[in-house]
Amino acid sequence: MEKAIFLDRDGTINVDVDYLHETDKLEFVDQTFEALALLRAHGYRLIVISNQSGIGRGYFGAQDVERLHAHMNGILQEHGAAIDAFYYCPHLEQDGCACRKPQPGLIRRAAAEWGIDLRCSYMVGDNEKDVMTAVNAGCKYGLVLSGHPVPDTLRQTYRDHLYRNLWDFARHICEVE
Repeated sequence: MEKAIFLDRDGTINVDVDYLHETDKLEFVDQTFEALALLRAHGYRLIVISNQSGIGRGYFGAQDVERLHAHMNGILQEHGAAIDAFYYCPHLEQDGCACRKPQPGLIRRAAAEWGIDLRCSYMVGDNEKDVMTAVNAGCKYGLVLSGHPVPDTLRQTYRDHLYRNLWDFARHICEVE
């Protein structure tokens, strides 16, 4: 069985731009390349788990998201930080699907397809939905401050799992193992 880092995309890997689907608007969060390369060097599979409701809203198509992911991964690959797989939910919240975070459907699918042991894996993101996705899937988690504002109550609740950004998370995880 393999171990993985399941990564939220917007606000964790890249700067959060509403409904990002255009390659020219892609900007990586500081030290993302170093973080992903470090995690990869420590034997983690890197898998993106992302809600992409812009598809369901008709703002853009799945091909736009896939084009962005290919572009993103090309850049990451140049830095030894390639993502192994991208999984995304195109649905709206009211659709009630099993793949939209905080539901664990995408993590469970990725775990089955990649032979991942969820007990040795982490979900990291910038939102409480990411934390709840990890809890619902049975893996560990980290909450980064590089994206959505995290209210003081959540900072207190998740203080032992709170990181400045993905680089801070990666260094901590790699020191602990």
